Amino acid sequence: MNITIFNTPKTEIHLHIEGSLEPELMFELARRNNITLPFSSIQEIKEAYKFNNLQEFLDIYYQGANVLRTEQDFYDLTYAYLKKAHKDNVVHTEFFFDPQTHTDRGIGFDIVFNGIYRATQDAEKEFGITSLIIMSFLRHLSEEAAFDTLEASMPYRDKIIGIGLDSSELGNPPEKFERVYKKAKELGFKLVAHAGEEGPVDYIWSALNLLEIDRIDHGNTSLNDDKLVDYLVKNKIALTICPLSNLELKVCTDLKNHPIKKMIDLGMIATVNSDDPAYFGGYVNENYKQIFEKLNLSIDDIKTLAKNSFKASFLDNEKKEYWLTKVDEHFASIN
Repeated sequence: MNITIFNTPKTEIHLHIEGSLEPELMFELARRNNITLPFSSIQEIKEAYKFNNLQEFLDIYYQGANVLRTEQDFYDLTYAYLKKAHKDNVVHTEFFFDPQTHTDRGIGFDIVFNGIYRATQDAEKEFGITSLIIMSFLRHLSEEAAFDTLEASMPYRDKIIGIGLDSSELGNPPEKFERVYKKAKELGFKLVAHAGEEGPVDYIWSALNLLEIDRIDHGNTSLNDDKLVDYLVKNKIALTICPLSNLELKVCTDLKNHPIKKMIDLGMIATVNSDDPAYFGGYVNENYKQIFEKLNLSIDDIKTLAKNSFKASFLDNEKKEYWLTKVDEHFASIN
């Protein structure tokens, strides 16, 4: 296996910043903030990272986020992720943060956002990596709570590219948030939503037709509907696929059966992302490597996935074309 194929320029566009909280940093922040963790060691935390479904993961995810208290905590979290992403030759990120996870604990929106944003600016100066920030609503909470969060974000409107929808998918269909998405669209936000991870194909259709999203986060179950596949290909609607996440959450029981190869063969704009890498066993290059091996992907498949990551991004067309050319040059140098 030629490791240089994974050093191609790429974006990562499905990453929850709270999900990049490594056990070592969790312990460090717990000490800093005088918080007692329900774990006695880093190893004990890692052993807890065995999940049977999305909800089991979310329970630990929210528990871990409790150590994030100050602006510096959010800075350190974000900077640590961007440093790791840079090592994986990620040149651009579009990541989520979950304000409600923190504001519901009494942490001010300004504390959360300012720490995150400051880290993106420093990382861009130091590594050249660019970032766009997406604010996610927690779908297990009410639409009224989402409206409150949208209102709280207004002072930072010029620094937040879009809104997303995450947390427990089953039982919380997209139509629950139709009104707040309409308002966000009026305000000029880009629109994305988790759909079709554990939820049915109907959730994807609802996210497209009712929420009018610009791209689909996950979307694994789209392959269950040929009409939907045709629609996504025709309209060039991208999917942000997270292979190791799918494996750990039992969305896919074996990477050898993961749908991403079929997706790119069908002409779908599927991308590779790490989702919550601290919990799921690897950052974006590890996801590329695992599917390369398990699905017997070709170098051309990896090139397609890397190019898809730029096509699916919210970068402007000039920057997309620049990086697409860089990907071509990278693979030409390999050949």
